[in-house]
Amino acid sequence: MTVTLAQLRRYAVGRTLFRPTTLPRAIERLGFVQADPIRQPARAQDLILRHRVSGYRAGDLERRYARLPIEEDAFINYGYLPRATAALMHPRETRRQWDEATSARAEAVLEFVRERGTVHPRDVEDHFQHGRVKNWFGGNSNATTQLLDGLHYRGMLRVVSRASGTRTYAVADRPVVPVDPDGALAQLLDVAIRLYAPLPRRTLRQLGSLLGYGAPQWRDRRIEGLLLAEERHASATVGGVQWFWPADEDPTARLTPKPVVRLLAPFDPIVWDRYRFELFWGWDYKFEAYTPAAQRVRGYYSLPLLWRDKVVGWANVSVVSGALVADIGYVSGPPSEPAFASALEAELAAMGTFLGLC
Repeated sequence: MTVTLAQLRRYAVGRTLFRPTTLPRAIERLGFVQADPIRQPARAQDLILRHRVSGYRAGDLERRYARLPIEEDAFINYGYLPRATAALMHPRETRRQWDEATSARAEAVLEFVRERGTVHPRDVEDHFQHGRVKNWFGGNSNATTQLLDGLHYRGMLRVVSRASGTRTYAVADRPVVPVDPDGALAQLLDVAIRLYAPLPRRTLRQLGSLLGYGAPQWRDRRIEGLLLAEERHASATVGGVQWFWPADEDPTARLTPKPVVRLLAPFDPIVWDRYRFELFWGWDYKFEAYTPAAQRVRGYYSLPLLWRDKVVGWANVSVVSGALVADIGYVSGPPSEPAFASALEAELAAMGTFLGLC
């Protein structure tokens, strides 16, 4: 197939910013929604879903989570995904085993949760008084939090809700179902490819490595799994870069970019792959929340600004005294089209509604 970079760019935007639907359908279609705790002006998962769910408001995912067939879990990053997809990664075998003392504490916590039904981390800490432990980067962490995180990662606990942003847990009584490692790995790679397509071969290889987070037990199968994934999906070489996309999709289909502005989360599927970002739009976008303030170029939590099918700038958005404040920057000045100004105004108004400001 002959395809151009411009066609791939339009295809990437058009297929990923699909017509808004219900929350369950949006999560099913995306396959995975990356989470991030920073709220500037809302959490990443909310900023991602607001473009894809009709009438979505900040916090809707947290409010409705317990009633949805989804899980909070590790995948290529931490986030939300359909329950059936999460099941493909369990039972998860961790690379680092607990010592005997930690295993005993974890078993006691698990039994405590089983007796209580649902627990807040504070309930566990009040009961066991585990104290503090050294974490992997040399600081001190709450030992109870580490145990709960470990039990959750191992699939022994599941998140059942959040209380003011804090995860509450219950025992994950999953049926023991034999898992075909090769089949499960293929399905997980397909979820990632559908989420980020079209994607360069370099990114596909990166996704294979990142799946070691959600399914570390299949690291040794990664190379073969990636080679098979390349065979299953359609591909073309453009400008010396090999691109992949689902075989049942046509990237050359005529897609007319809508004259709308979208402020995207730093982890939105459209901009998540920084390598693809630079290939598509010709500039380097970085997430700078953890960069020292004096070294930031575009701001603490800059949101890529999409106009039609081009990311033309960024915005740092905050709420000050109940009003939305947006500091906007452009790569090469604002677009000259008359429709841009009104489209930007509409997007800022939509952001205010999403945040509950009006």
